[in-house]
Amino acid sequence: MDVAHQANADQIAYWNGPNGQRWTDRQASQDVLLAPVSQLLIDRIAPKAGDRIVDIGCGCGAISIALAGRVAPDGFVLGVDISAPMLARARQLARQGLSVDFVQADATVYPFEPQSFDLLVSRFGVMFFAEPVLSFANMRKALRPKARVVLACWREPKENPWMMAPLQAVYRHVPRLPQAGPEDPGAYAFASEERVKRILSEAGYDDVAMEACNISLDIAIGGGLDAATDGALEIGPSARALDGHPPEVRAAARESVRELLAPYARGQSVPLPGSIWIVTARAP
Repeated sequence: MDVAHQANADQIAYWNGPNGQRWTDRQASQDVLLAPVSQLLIDRIAPKAGDRIVDIGCGCGAISIALAGRVAPDGFVLGVDISAPMLARARQLARQGLSVDFVQADATVYPFEPQSFDLLVSRFGVMFFAEPVLSFANMRKALRPKARVVLACWREPKENPWMMAPLQAVYRHVPRLPQAGPEDPGAYAFASEERVKRILSEAGYDDVAMEACNISLDIAIGGGLDAATDGALEIGPSARALDGHPPEVRAAARESVRELLAPYARGQSVPLPGSIWIVTARAP
């Protein structure tokens, strides 16, 4: 990555260190878990042949690759992310000949080719900018006039028990994580409708709208209660809360999470509710 905004240094370090590798290792599971979100997002994007799309925070490439197949043969998708391990996985997954490319870059400062894309999209990749107005203003330069923006972002934590319920069980055994401020980067940084509309408007976008979508996520991804328990503890806030704690504490926390999840089990599935925003906007 040639150039990065200094304020994003912590996020760049996080997604290129052990945590970025941890997310990469769970790519297949995460793509199955988030399939309901991906389907919603792609439906709202409504890609068509010939579209040129930039996917911000593309991670391991699930959305970029899916969209590239739909904009063929004349369209193109550029996936942008700061995480080298996740981009390496994306390149592995993209079949040869697919009209998609991936670049390791900080979208806050990356020199996009001006007015070269019809759509800017993201699945949970835009909540981590330290100065989001600056980031979105830079991304806007890449968009053609009237180009569309379609983003999936998490709503507030209380609307997402699939992630927060296991964390509350973990908190019976370890101290709580520091609470993020309302302007801090993080998974829930775009939970506030007022904040998102303000950011996009200040960055120069028009017609900003937000659609609340409730979803159900099988955190077991068909693997049963133990798989759900392990998945809840391997990445995300529960994993962060347990980092550095001894095996006996981790074992006790795992048992508490398993007990909490048991009533939700339906055969080999453990579905829990979640909620996202589908954010839409247009370039001027």
